[in-house]
Amino acid sequence: MTDQLSRVFAALADPTRRDMVARLTEGDHTVNDLAAPYDVSLQAVSKHLKVLEDAGLVTRTREAQRRPVHLEAEVFDLMTKWIERYRRQAEERFSRLDAVLARLQDDDNPSSTQPQEGTAS
Repeated sequence: MTDQLSRVFAALADPTRRDMVARLTEGDHTVNDLAAPYDVSLQAVSKHLKVLEDAGLVTRTREAQRRPVHLEAEVFDLMTKWIERYRRQAEERFSRLDAVLARLQDDDNPSSTQPQEGTAS
């Protein structure tokens, strides 16, 4: 897993890390802030943050005595482009399937496309 997209998806495979990312969408947090809702050590939270950092999802900066963790939203653009490409392909396949099914239905029910005898067209 050397490419960034693989690292991002691997990092987000863990529910704790996904939760941290969700909380970081609200704003920057310190490690202590991020650790608060979990029953784990600060070291465990730091390990989770290291995985997110290695994937490029978060950065840590220094502001005086604080070291806030910041979400790098640009990484989501990479994920969105990848997902969007495959979503469009899937939609195209479904559209083609819908067309085939509509033709099959028309073939099975020819009276639905032609006027019936005794009715005005």
